[in-house]
Amino acid sequence: MPEKPNVAEEWSKRYFSVVDERINAYRSEGVPFEGSEVILSYLEKNRDLLKNRPQCSLHGDYHAGNLIIDSNNELYVIDCLDEFGTYGDPWYDFKMSGENGSTYFSTGLVRGYFNGFPPQEFWDLLTYYLVMSALTSIVWMKYNKPEELPEVLRRNEEIARFINDGRSPLMKWFLKDFYIQYTDGVPYKLKSPFDFSFLSKYGRVFKVFDDQDSGNICFGTADGKVKYFVKFAGAPTERACVGVEEAVANLKRTVPIYRDLTHPNLIKFISAEEIGGGFAMVFEWVDAECMHPMYPSSHKIFMQIPLETKEQVFLDILAFHAHAAGKGYVAIDFYDGSIMYDFKNSRTVICDIDFYTKIPYTNSMGRMWGNSRFMSPEEFELGAAINEVTNVYTMGATAFALFGDNPDRCFEKWKLSKELFDVAKRAVSDEREARQQSIKQLINEWKAVKT
Repeated sequence: MPEKPNVAEEWSKRYFSVVDERINAYRSEGVPFEGSEVILSYLEKNRDLLKNRPQCSLHGDYHAGNLIIDSNNELYVIDCLDEFGTYGDPWYDFKMSGENGSTYFSTGLVRGYFNGFPPQEFWDLLTYYLVMSALTSIVWMKYNKPEELPEVLRRNEEIARFINDGRSPLMKWFLKDFYIQYTDGVPYKLKSPFDFSFLSKYGRVFKVFDDQDSGNICFGTADGKVKYFVKFAGAPTERACVGVEEAVANLKRTVPIYRDLTHPNLIKFISAEEIGGGFAMVFEWVDAECMHPMYPSSHKIFMQIPLETKEQVFLDILAFHAHAAGKGYVAIDFYDGSIMYDFKNSRTVICDIDFYTKIPYTNSMGRMWGNSRFMSPEEFELGAAINEVTNVYTMGATAFALFGDNPDRCFEKWKLSKELFDVAKRAVSDEREARQQSIKQLINEWKAVKT
């Protein structure tokens, strides 16, 4: 381990001498996002958390990605980051906890360090380090990995919402009470044991998606050569932000949406039933890649789709939403996580339309469900009408996610013609009257400048 550097300054002075420059860089060169002022205010008001902290040797970038195991199963830590002279607050090395899906590793790390549940002081201080790290990474990503910038901005927006609600974003990953269960050899987490023996009706489980906050847990099952995607509500899922009864009611509510909006590009709904003490919806399984950066390898594959194919993906998305509008529906919470591409069958697949609703519909929440990169101004305005013109904005934002840079929406980063840029730019106008007034009008304008 490195020896203690010859410094007399306390940790807070050493820390802020570095990060204050990064905050100034964000103020002058950073990309704005929803909640940025909430984060900046939080960081300024809580600087005293770092006073009088003890100091020790640091790794600087400690996380599961910097651990390696050799052929003798010996564990080694690599890639120390000399950020503060490899010496500082002993809790600073926890700042990457919970990142990149390392929920169990991070929970075990924290529990092992404290021999149980950590004190509140730890959460307060670690929250500060996490928030600072997330904000100050924006400028670096902007210049060094611009393709990952949208996900970094999304993460900062999520953190801002936690702070605004008086909660720590850290508690999203720390598993206070959890239970690991296996079905057909596949592990997943719950709050307590649950009998999933009924899943055998749909075949053997080969995949589990257990991180939804909706209260649903989803399974990939195989019955011979036929595969299904089974969405179930009724179990004590670890991430649920609603009770079991509400989760069941919410899932039942989505059945008519998938039936009404059946379309060649919508994931195929097969059946729904009360089973296992809860409610299950069964869909056709699709081997496809998702556009959202939360699935890094899948996102990378998706974004490498040839430009001509991406244009067809966009037209497929437009066609589906014109179909939805014709059925009297407005899309809520449509974003890049709803977009997949099936390479084997050259097919665009749309999923996760659970919040689509019939019009007329009025914003009764203020900030509605959704990813802010795809949300129109009226989706943040209490009492505003949410209708097809709202979805024109969402489709325009989708065009920029596919062919440009969604946060900036500038022509310099646009990959298609200036004429198509103008069509998309009109769609994302803050003024409803300036947008195309229907999805069909947007389609017609797009196709007109393509010919």
